[in-house]
Amino acid sequence: MMCNGDRSTGWMMPAEWAPHAATWMVWPHNRALWESTWSVRLEQVQEDFARVANAIARFEPVKLVVALGARARAAGLCGANVELIEQPVDDSWCRDSGPTFICHPQHGLAGVSWRFNAWGGKSAHGMDEGLARRVLNGMGLDCFGTWLANEGGAIHVDGEGTLVTTESVLLNPNRNPGLDKADAEELFARLLGVKKTIWLPGDPKYVTGDMTDGHVDGVCAFARPGVLLVDATHDRDSVYAEVVRENRRALSLTRDAQGRSFELIDLYEASAAVDPEAEVFCASYTNFYIANGAIIMPAYGIEADRDAARVLAGAFPDREVVPVRIEHLAHGGGGVHCITQQQPAWPLKREAA
Repeated sequence: MMCNGDRSTGWMMPAEWAPHAATWMVWPHNRALWESTWSVRLEQVQEDFARVANAIARFEPVKLVVALGARARAAGLCGANVELIEQPVDDSWCRDSGPTFICHPQHGLAGVSWRFNAWGGKSAHGMDEGLARRVLNGMGLDCFGTWLANEGGAIHVDGEGTLVTTESVLLNPNRNPGLDKADAEELFARLLGVKKTIWLPGDPKYVTGDMTDGHVDGVCAFARPGVLLVDATHDRDSVYAEVVRENRRALSLTRDAQGRSFELIDLYEASAAVDPEAEVFCASYTNFYIANGAIIMPAYGIEADRDAARVLAGAFPDREVVPVRIEHLAHGGGGVHCITQQQPAWPLKREAA
């Protein structure tokens, strides 16, 4: 389906806290990628993925895409509320390669297939670039294709017209050379129902070595409209501390689509968990996932886990905070949010954050 006409098409991307019909994930199977590139055993990564899937499955169904030949291992580790769906895939980051689900009051549920190029050509993606379309086709849903090179982890929405993203991702020449912000904003308006796009700097000097070039889900996350949990660090002098300060400063100087200044809640990173030998390590607690009635929180077996859980419990008083150990997954540069993608329940119902 093509999306034409003015900015007010009626399609919108619900906030993550809106009720879900299911969560989508992709099972890790590429041994060479995990063991040669990230120096972590595939079996340990699979155990982390299974822990996340099983934690979410307590609260809602999980749809797990599994590469041909990898089904037995996934079935052995995942519970009954995790449905296995065989599809050819390259990698396991469903937030980025999977569909972004959208809703319409008359037309129901559909999805967006961003132009996925593996974070600027950093990895093989011949199969993953078509994953979103195949998932939507398998569900019998319309698919909105787009010229914008983007990933689901690069955007956060509040369901009330606000989208937050980073310049270091969407304006990166490895994705969208010469991109005009206004063109991206117009597309977000038509496809996602966005009234205001907030551009954060992200990681403009690429000091983190993060493969995503600075996804917003490692920077901040909505707790509810007008309230953001923001990645923070106790280290005042590191190069990353400057990245944190600049992103927080940008949020403090802007307003959302409804004209509200943001309440910013610091969520300090798991710096003690970082493996100094790792090429990259995701230590951001803002990379949590909002499931039905729960917050699935990345955990590392350190004292900071308890501090993060307390902050999240305060931000989401009506949800159960469920810490899940992911230190092997973190060696690939991602966390819980990176490997999950919400499918909104339809008809869309309102739920307090």
